[in-house]
Amino acid sequence: MNLYEKCTSDVAQILRGGTLFVLLVLQFPVLFPHFFGLLSHAASSKPSEWNAVKPRHLSLLKSAVQRSSGEQSDLWRPLTDQGWKPCIDPGNAPSIPEKSEGYIQVFLDGGLNQQRMGICDAVAVAKILNATLVVPYLEVNPVWQDSSSFVEIFDVDHFIDVLKDDVRIIKELPEKFSWSTREYYATAIRETRVKTAPVHASANWYLENVLPVLESFGIAAIAPFSHRLSFDHLPPEIQRLRCKVNFRALRFVPHVRELGDALVSRLRNPSWRNKEQNVDHLTDITNSHSRQEPGKFVVLHLRFDKDMAAHSACDFGGGKAEKLALAKYRQMIWQGRVLNSQFTDEELRSQGRCPLTPEEMGLLLAALGFDNNTRLYLASHKVYGGEARVSALRQVFPRMEDKRSLASSGERARIKGKASLLAAVDYYVSMHSDIFVSASPGNMHNALVGHRTFENMKTIRPNMALIGQIFLNKSLTWIEFQQKVGEGHVNRQGQIRLRKPKQSLYTYPAPDCMCHV
Repeated sequence: MNLYEKCTSDVAQILRGGTLFVLLVLQFPVLFPHFFGLLSHAASSKPSEWNAVKPRHLSLLKSAVQRSSGEQSDLWRPLTDQGWKPCIDPGNAPSIPEKSEGYIQVFLDGGLNQQRMGICDAVAVAKILNATLVVPYLEVNPVWQDSSSFVEIFDVDHFIDVLKDDVRIIKELPEKFSWSTREYYATAIRETRVKTAPVHASANWYLENVLPVLESFGIAAIAPFSHRLSFDHLPPEIQRLRCKVNFRALRFVPHVRELGDALVSRLRNPSWRNKEQNVDHLTDITNSHSRQEPGKFVVLHLRFDKDMAAHSACDFGGGKAEKLALAKYRQMIWQGRVLNSQFTDEELRSQGRCPLTPEEMGLLLAALGFDNNTRLYLASHKVYGGEARVSALRQVFPRMEDKRSLASSGERARIKGKASLLAAVDYYVSMHSDIFVSASPGNMHNALVGHRTFENMKTIRPNMALIGQIFLNKSLTWIEFQQKVGEGHVNRQGQIRLRKPKQSLYTYPAPDCMCHV
């Protein structure tokens, strides 16, 4: 019996045991990680879903593959000075009070970038309460099963040092509070746990509901904590502190930065690799090519995993087998509670609610002016459909690279199988690219758009509604397609957009964390 059959058999036994248990597993995956894994694996791709997919835009694809070479100077030109600069260090900030009100713990779920935003909020809450923050606890992600801790992802000493004048931060609780653990709060109701924090809670909510717990017990554990601090009606110094954490204090561990630097060096100096050279026998090329003129490269964050594809309820050209598999997955994971499923594929696409496939992203980038010599780095955890789905993108950009093609197996060993560290490497490379493009909005997209805005770096944001409507027109010529894409993205290449009420500070750092000069 193979792994797929074993998982399917196990899930069948679970189902016979009662629907209630299945609902509990789906509702509280952290409490039942093993069974959630079985359900997810049983709903994962069968071989029929990984068959070669015919191009959906064959005529455009042929034109894109045959397009002429020659980099577009305007495309690669850095952003001009937009009159904004980072503004996060107030000159006369008040010092930390001598006495702390107690210890704050937070337990963060989600992937790397959701946890990143939670860390920033945790520092802000500690500041609001004049509390000592314990280095945040990162929950095991039920989908990716990554158990990496804060200190395995982020440089904890740098984190504490950068914020030492703003907030007290400790790596571990004192011995008298060592009982306050994730396991302690998972087994019963505890007076020191705060689990009623509303989404986007105000500063006053924490002063009224968490400060009394600190004053009574000396410690408060807040779980769940993701998205538990408002983006509005907070003092300017708190907003700037959140940005200081995000853009200055959160630095990846050295081995992630070293691998990221190696990948960036190889992207900028592509002659490092002899065509016949085996990637598993790489040697350090940094010095041997240091005198070369560094090349430019673009990062594409391709967010096209099975969760995204299924939840979108869109048709991606994989035929009946794919439609059935995605429908079953939707039913198992979300019990059919997917709003998009009541709309037709055409309606969803015209509204920009369908994630772009690798083929569509290749056509979009080609239409924007990236030629077939472009060095393209693919930042993606797992593409739904595998290489069969990616092949059209590779035809358009034959010099496409990723972590596997650029790094040896030895170099990848320390991040292998660890989704958060894999994402950290992609994040690092993305922040060092000349241009960043994301296939569709999400936590990675939002985090990088905000970070690159803060640093005034070029970032192309696809106009999803426009692109969806363009792809519905099957009669467009390549010239017409190029023209429509170009016109629709003139002002979507990193221009400053001021944050509006309720929008995330981490995606729109101006004007809260940037000054107009």
